[in-house]
Amino acid sequence: MTKAITLLYDGLQDGTVQEKITDAFADHELQLLPFEQTNNTFEHVPEEQTVVCYLSDEQLKEIITIASQKKWTLGFLPHPGMKEARQGYGISGNLTEAIENVKNTEKGIAADLLLCNGRPVFNAVVIGNSLSLMSGSIQKNGVLAGLEKLKGFITNLNLLEPRAFTITTENKAPIKTAALGIVAVLHGKSTILSRQIIKNSHINDGRLHGLVLAPKSIMQLSRFYLSSFFRLKQQQQLPSFIGHIKTRSICISSPAPMDFSQDGNLMSAREIELEVSENRLLIIPGRYLKDDHSASSRADTYKIAALPTGDSYLSEIVAKPLSFIYHASTEEFKDLFKILRENAKPTSSYLTLMVLATLLATLGLFSDSSPVIIGAMILAPLMAPIISLSMGVLRQERKLIIRSAKTIGLGILLAYLAAVFVTMIVPLQELNSEISGRIRPNLLDLGVAIVSGIAGAYAHAREEVAKTLAGVAIAVALVPPVAVSGIGLGWTDWHVFTGALLLFLTNLTGIVLAGSISFMALGFSPFRLARKGLLISLLVVALVSIPLGYGFMNMVQEQRIVRSLNNQEVGSILINRVSVLRGGTPLLLRVHLTSDKPIQMHHIDKVKAAISSKLDKEVELEVMVSIRR
Repeated sequence: MTKAITLLYDGLQDGTVQEKITDAFADHELQLLPFEQTNNTFEHVPEEQTVVCYLSDEQLKEIITIASQKKWTLGFLPHPGMKEARQGYGISGNLTEAIENVKNTEKGIAADLLLCNGRPVFNAVVIGNSLSLMSGSIQKNGVLAGLEKLKGFITNLNLLEPRAFTITTENKAPIKTAALGIVAVLHGKSTILSRQIIKNSHINDGRLHGLVLAPKSIMQLSRFYLSSFFRLKQQQQLPSFIGHIKTRSICISSPAPMDFSQDGNLMSAREIELEVSENRLLIIPGRYLKDDHSASSRADTYKIAALPTGDSYLSEIVAKPLSFIYHASTEEFKDLFKILRENAKPTSSYLTLMVLATLLATLGLFSDSSPVIIGAMILAPLMAPIISLSMGVLRQERKLIIRSAKTIGLGILLAYLAAVFVTMIVPLQELNSEISGRIRPNLLDLGVAIVSGIAGAYAHAREEVAKTLAGVAIAVALVPPVAVSGIGLGWTDWHVFTGALLLFLTNLTGIVLAGSISFMALGFSPFRLARKGLLISLLVVALVSIPLGYGFMNMVQEQRIVRSLNNQEVGSILINRVSVLRGGTPLLLRVHLTSDKPIQMHHIDKVKAAISSKLDKEVELEVMVSIRR
């Protein structure tokens, strides 16, 4: 039995209907009905009829009410003016594909309808700035299209101004926030933006989605845009600065009239009511649309933790250009300063842990045990007052600087006393690998300190990553250099004492500088206030870098020596496992000599002469001999 279909079409597209559509439905009982706004002939179409629409978005809105009343099953063909409905209902842009989809679909599905102040919405309502670059068009249209949008974004940075919104829903207290814009859609397939970040959403789940676009800085926004060049489709997720509300209805209000776009039509209102009219229509879904009646898809969602809140903070950012870097809110500033002030105090637990960590580190150094030394790194509490010092230096907080410096100084004094005490009672005086590895610092150690300082400041400023502080403590290793320096003091070995002390000073100054810069980047101080502290920190680091640079050059030179000598042959003797024990003149080397014949002293003298000639430097050798059989 052939299916009866009424084709309701735009009279201005009569040529396309006759040439491309009528013949395609030749195997159906087809009634052609031109749409005329002044003559509502479509009201005579019987109930529960399949009505295929070849209409513009505006024409479709004219028939929604009657289609609902008469329980028509609506199919859609891609009319040139049907951009929003085609997107919202997942209709193919190819006319032939859309026709085949209608013909091959047995029955329609119940579909919700999104209403904005009582008017139907096919695709999206955009309030304020939609940040269209986030649409994912970089993957869709290629890198050139993405670069073009990026250029437009940079050109209009001065137009990015957060404005105040109050968002009211059925099940939550009103949310007062500030955002660049809000995008409302019926389901996750509506816009390219929503497809990227909304999961488990369907056209008949009785819920709408509000995406609140609230970046806290241009830097945060730029990071997301740049990452879009490399993000794969399966890696899409909700950006950290977007709030997501999924519910049945939302009321959005603002102190001043809001300019918004409803399916591309510009409007203005002080209050916007969005609600879902459930199962309002029967539709033949497009090939890109799926329906679902699962209970999970009907659950409300409130992902709003990232949205700015608090009257004092909102007053600082509303109606002002989006800041280049994020400025911490008053609440964040107070919470962090409270923590840093507490960390700057020389509490009994801090002092006890400093002594215990140093005792453990010193014993681990003497026993040449890396696991024991790592345990001491985790136990050591020295990182906390150093991070407090970096904030004090950044903001020129005199009390915080003095308190932190006193706490650091007292901790180091106790560490020296503990290390010297262990050194005096342990009858060992040998430079093992753990001790010798901490007496020749170079620029690489400064790099470790700087990265650790950044991580430490970030972990203090972000409560959710504070658990990584143990990893930071291990990376920068603050207590072991103090312990080695104390060992040098106990041995009265100036080289060990000064080398390890230089490593500790490297860690200290690197962390303070990097921590200060990180706190400034996170918005805890303006540059005008931070300038003096940063310049002083930078000067100190520059001074410390002089001997570090010399140490780095020596390390590079030693590596060249090792590479030039390893696997060299002098007669029947193979030289390998070369290491530099002491620089200068004479150069002290440890070498491993391998031969298939016994090695006599005159053979070793010959190797020494060959090495000295190759390096053009006087050398001394510490030799280990192996005989191949």
